[in-house]
Amino acid sequence: MNTLSRSIALFRSSALLLVLCLLTPLSPATAAASNPPAPGFDEAGSDAKAIALADEVMLALGGRKAWDDTHYITWRFFGGRRHVWDKFTGRLRFEDKDLVVLMNLNDETGRAWKAGVEVTEGGELKQILDRTKGAWINDSYWLLMPYKLKDSGVTLNYLGRQTDEDGREQEVLQLTFKNVGRTPDNKYHVFIDPESHLVTSWTYWKDASVDEPRSLGPWRDWTRYGQIMLTPDHGERKHSEIVVYDDLPDAVFESPSPAFDVSAYPPAASKG
Repeated sequence: MNTLSRSIALFRSSALLLVLCLLTPLSPATAAASNPPAPGFDEAGSDAKAIALADEVMLALGGRKAWDDTHYITWRFFGGRRHVWDKFTGRLRFEDKDLVVLMNLNDETGRAWKAGVEVTEGGELKQILDRTKGAWINDSYWLLMPYKLKDSGVTLNYLGRQTDEDGREQEVLQLTFKNVGRTPDNKYHVFIDPESHLVTSWTYWKDASVDEPRSLGPWRDWTRYGQIMLTPDHGERKHSEIVVYDDLPDAVFESPSPAFDVSAYPPAASKG
């Protein structure tokens, strides 16, 4: 074989190896290593199949690195109140009718304005900041729950395959909580497409020990925003103005005016 033939053969072998690497799915151990749990995740109380499925969901959403690299997210919760969240620092801009709140979710400090007038009375401001954080906890879970399957305090159990409300066979994860958050008695069953590994619907218990479950509706119309997948569509109710950004000016989190305009800044480029 001459030098040219050997070079061509080597190129073909290298190209084939690259294709095989790209097509070979990550092993469960590799997927778990790339999606470490949050401190306080109940790994001992969770079963291995449930953890592996949670890792597959994260991969389907874009992967843990893509999630970690996502900086700013904005959305209107079911078309109403707006959140602009700096995921790296915990800063939040919250707009709801004539109320604007600029706060840090981590230390719960911040400022608030009603109809353009700053709220300076300490008790009233504390109540507004507390309600705002509560709204963010609720509203962000409706947008980001699939990214939070291995959060602090979560216990995951695999319930096998079950038929959902549309008659489709889905894999089901059960989420319960240990001494964490504002609603530790909640329980969720999360239905996951066995092929795409994306969440398709969920069921909720307000109190896992006594309540009857109720369906919270579908998760559908998954769309890529920046490097990650999100969905606005929960059936009868839909989020609006979802945008992921790589950069936003500090003024967004420091000045109550002007109102946030999603079109004023370039969205993060979609990848993949």
